[in-house]
Amino acid sequence: MAGRILASLGKGGPVASRFEPCVDVPKAGVLLALPALLASGLWKHTEEHFQLPAAYYQLVHLFLLVAFLALARVKSLENLRYCAPGEWGKVLGLDRIPEVRTLREKLQWLGQEDKVGAWAAQLSRQWMAEDPLSAGTLYVDGHVRVYHGWAARLPKHYVSGQRLCLRATTDYWINAMDGQPFFVLHRPVDPGLLQVLETEIIPRLERQAPNQPEPKRWPSTRRWTNSFWCLIGRVTARKRSSGSKTDGSAV
Repeated sequence: MAGRILASLGKGGPVASRFEPCVDVPKAGVLLALPALLASGLWKHTEEHFQLPAAYYQLVHLFLLVAFLALARVKSLENLRYCAPGEWGKVLGLDRIPEVRTLREKLQWLGQEDKVGAWAAQLSRQWMAEDPLSAGTLYVDGHVRVYHGWAARLPKHYVSGQRLCLRATTDYWINAMDGQPFFVLHRPVDPGLLQVLETEIIPRLERQAPNQPEPKRWPSTRRWTNSFWCLIGRVTARKRSSGSKTDGSAV
């Protein structure tokens, strides 16, 4: 309580988590996933790219809370209004989690596109370096996400599951062949898989993929030519067979 009062007066910094014996804590099973979250890089390089003003909650509290909410299948922050904040606080070793308005403000502060992009790129380079064999053959998968809001007027995309043209955005996931994700591109205005590959995905792979041939011995244009034309053939065949606008293809 003293830490919260001092933080509200601007005289105290973030408080440390403190766990005590408890029973029957809802959603506490998400703590079993904490080692996997840390191993995947949830807390790597975060302090290099994100900062928060001095307040009651630490940066790690917010990252863990968002990860735990996703694991608990809490679909939106609004759903937290119907959850007991003290029970979620026990999971984080706090008296309570922030209220929805405070959480939105802090996530908006942290969610600046340049900071998130730099953090994601650094994690992607690290994942590829840890498993260079998986980074040699990648799977590009496009997904259409239907937009249900009203604040933005997005172009319409064909949604194969509903067989309708709806306002949506397109996500391109670049994964290893075993499904491990390396990075994702979000495109509100989608120029198409082939153009995104040529202008964004391949240039990024040239910067981040490990163990590439030297440019003098194998120029970039020749390095990607065979894979790109094989990809065009696969995408064309799949479009003819399914009529879908988003496809997964190997690079």
